[in-house]
Amino acid sequence: MSSSFQHVTCLGCGCACDDIVVTVENERIIRAERACPLGVAWFGDGRVPGEIRVDGHPSGLEEALDGAADLLRAARGRLLVFLGADLTCSAQRAAVGIADRLRAVTESVVSENASAGILAAQRRGRAGCTLGEIRNRADLVLFWGTDPDEQYPRFRSRFTPLSGLHLRRGHAGRSIVSVAIGTDTGPAEADLHLTLAPQEEVAALAELRARLLGRSLGDPAPWSPELAGLADRLLRAKYVALIHDGERSDQQRPPERIEALIALAQALNGPTRAALTSLRGGGNRSGVEAVLTWQTGFPFAVDFSRGAPRYQPDRRAADRLDAGALAAALVVGAPTSVPETLQRGLARIPTVVVGPRASEAPFPARVIIDTGVAGIHEPGVGYRMDDVPLPLQGVLPGPRPATETLIQLLGRLVPGRTEVRS
Repeated sequence: MSSSFQHVTCLGCGCACDDIVVTVENERIIRAERACPLGVAWFGDGRVPGEIRVDGHPSGLEEALDGAADLLRAARGRLLVFLGADLTCSAQRAAVGIADRLRAVTESVVSENASAGILAAQRRGRAGCTLGEIRNRADLVLFWGTDPDEQYPRFRSRFTPLSGLHLRRGHAGRSIVSVAIGTDTGPAEADLHLTLAPQEEVAALAELRARLLGRSLGDPAPWSPELAGLADRLLRAKYVALIHDGERSDQQRPPERIEALIALAQALNGPTRAALTSLRGGGNRSGVEAVLTWQTGFPFAVDFSRGAPRYQPDRRAADRLDAGALAAALVVGAPTSVPETLQRGLARIPTVVVGPRASEAPFPARVIIDTGVAGIHEPGVGYRMDDVPLPLQGVLPGPRPATETLIQLLGRLVPGRTEVRS
């Protein structure tokens, strides 16, 4: 007998599509309607391992939690807590509680890819919006060096269709502009195409911004006439949505790029209205930033070693590991979301892994506790790439919940602590 679950949220990418219909039969997912290929792969059949191991040997949960607590407690003040993907916000909050209790430093799945954009926004502010606002109000959408169809397959159909609540139907209501940067191309069906070499990108953004402000940067470049036409289009629009990919790309990107994009959006918020949207990966990555921010005031790279949270974005965990400053680590969430640079350092210290598919960690671990996946086995809250919280369902029974497991671990470190509210 099969069961159907409506309005399921998919964490296959940062779009967090919440209109998926999941069909379950014999405790396996057999169908995920409306899901894109990324979503279908993320749901899979819903089966995940449920192992518990200590020093490579099968173990009971109580023994594993006791061993993990002893290991982590011994490294107090020299501990790394890594917040990975596929966790609910409640599980993330429990992990932050452990970091606080043990005066740990934190690293997260967002630190390596999104840090440049976060720091740039902190330096100069940022004009943003929800994806629903783009869908219903943006009459010009500029894809800067990204084709969402590749990594975010439903982004355009859900958030930049040909019509919106406050737009006329068809291309008369919304126009699409594609700017390709080297191998980072844009949508093929755009109304206007521009192509820039990677080394031209920052200069082109500066010239485009200058034109919007009625200024000149001096001698024109070969692509200046095309930018002049684009500037005219932007100024005629009522609402411009600038879309770029906040995740890593095969194309090397200059560090000044994101700040130049932020400045462009700010320059447009005078003659017209504009917002900058960063496309983000799945697994509730945006939830990590949200939880750390509301718990500590900082979105990533939080250091509790002095007894209070400090923001240290210039001191990364990989560098601390190379310097021998960390004695142990707790990895929560999917271990495959740990960057390779960090995996090499984790291989040198005792590590505890708690999360979905922990037993498949690509680095050695002393204690391994497999848990369910947020949004498949464990209900809760997750965040879309535009920081909108969405409900996560549990459509299948699975291994022990990550939230409950981390709360039990926290209880062993903090006597009397039995719950964490989201």
